[in-house]
Amino acid sequence: MRKTLNIAHRGANTVAPENTLVAFREALAIGVDGFELDIQLSGDNVPVVIHDEKLERTTNGKGLVKDHSLAALKELDAGAWFAPRYEGERIPTLEEVFAEFAHTDLLFNLELKSGIVLYPGLEEAVIKLVEKYNLLEQTIISSFNHYSLVECRKLNPEMRTGILYYAGLYEPWNYAKALGCYSVHPLFYHLQHPELVKGFKENNLPLFTWTVNEPLYMEMLVAGGIEGIITDEPAELKTIIEGINN
Repeated sequence: MRKTLNIAHRGANTVAPENTLVAFREALAIGVDGFELDIQLSGDNVPVVIHDEKLERTTNGKGLVKDHSLAALKELDAGAWFAPRYEGERIPTLEEVFAEFAHTDLLFNLELKSGIVLYPGLEEAVIKLVEKYNLLEQTIISSFNHYSLVECRKLNPEMRTGILYYAGLYEPWNYAKALGCYSVHPLFYHLQHPELVKGFKENNLPLFTWTVNEPLYMEMLVAGGIEGIITDEPAELKTIIEGINN
């Protein structure tokens, strides 16, 4: 049985501020297999790593990410909200993440936040960086905006994409294949029906499910042999994976 990949959701976000370089370093130290990170565009079209379209929750800034230049975003504090010792942590660019971690064998699950705010050119800017750092085989681009995934495949047919979704889709493997997707990224509650996991396996579609934090569900999914689990608790998941695989 193939080992389930341990994907740190926004980095090790329970011990460091989410989607920051320090959160990714902490996740690497835990021994994860990959990162899940959220990508938006600055006002001057630079891919930056931040989850919310608005700045208020995870920085000391105000307003929309898209309304600030990269230079302005870099002035913001993205760590003090989490704990005083992280004061001065900045919003990273995607290129900064790649520059630091491209030498590893990590999987990069890039979620394009192109739904609430539409970012013309986001797909092209991200794919150019993936190509620049030779990370096509280590990257999956996912999104709730499935038009965005189709655009990625047009720009580079070798780009691996994965549909993100909440709802209980009927035979989602057929839909994913119609979009040319490599993988499927459902909310984990929808995988409790064994026929779904069986259907994905029969159609050779890797499953990367989110956001699994409860040990009971972790054990069930790892035992079921799914390809990847996106979690806020990568240390807990690591212990469970090692226990089941040893």
